[in-house]
Amino acid sequence: MHGAGNDFVVVDGFSTSISLTTAQIKTIANRHFGVGCDQLLIVEKTSTPNVDFRYRIFNADGGEVEQCGNGARCFVRFVHHKGLTQKREILVETASGLITLTLGDHNQVTVNMGAPCFEPADIPFASESRQKTYELQLYKQTIELSAVSMGNPHAVTIVDNVDTANVAELGPAIEAHASFPQHVNAGFMQIINPHEIKLRVYERGAGETLSCGTGACAAAVSGIQLGLLQNPVLVHARGGNLRIEWAGENNPVMMTGDAEIVFEGSIHI
Repeated sequence: MHGAGNDFVVVDGFSTSISLTTAQIKTIANRHFGVGCDQLLIVEKTSTPNVDFRYRIFNADGGEVEQCGNGARCFVRFVHHKGLTQKREILVETASGLITLTLGDHNQVTVNMGAPCFEPADIPFASESRQKTYELQLYKQTIELSAVSMGNPHAVTIVDNVDTANVAELGPAIEAHASFPQHVNAGFMQIINPHEIKLRVYERGAGETLSCGTGACAAAVSGIQLGLLQNPVLVHARGGNLRIEWAGENNPVMMTGDAEIVFEGSIHI
């Protein structure tokens, strides 16, 4: 499946219990020797009352992560496609908490991503106090960025042009910077107007992807916090567009975008 070009292998661990090793996940995610994906998603049963499903996310390097917005949209289409539920709105348990997914018309899905977190200790990010922007020393240059958690950590840098931004070099340098003890997703945002941006994201454990749902949320939220953007924000990623709505501090971020099924199959591991 894919959501705005961010592609996933989605596995039904609801009907039959599935356990995959790190090596197996890396094999499946390999684009030359496996199926190929940015992340592998597992649909599971939950023991939490009044919650419909559990949702686990593994990056292409086999590491488990807390949240994935594009994957969440694919999740709700998958459980409908497989007949695991008939509900148009489902409550799903993730490693970072509960999220609500709503299946609309024309394969559009809206995800309540919860409220963003700006406290450095909770991102986590090494800073003594919360600020709107921070300076990060990279190589021989200093860059300015915003830091926010959307259930997973994000660093957002404003650039003049995303097409010429040095994502290949700066992305991994930001992702692995010592100030982010759990690494970070590095976003590069170009502001077109107060309601529209272009975005590229270098994701931890996956590299640059065609789209990143939580990255789109983080970029829009950061821009609104800085007074550079206004609600709602249309995010243009290389794989497609996402609509982000945020009413301000302590309010949830709502993300709407597509979710497409590419093919179904089986693999012997």
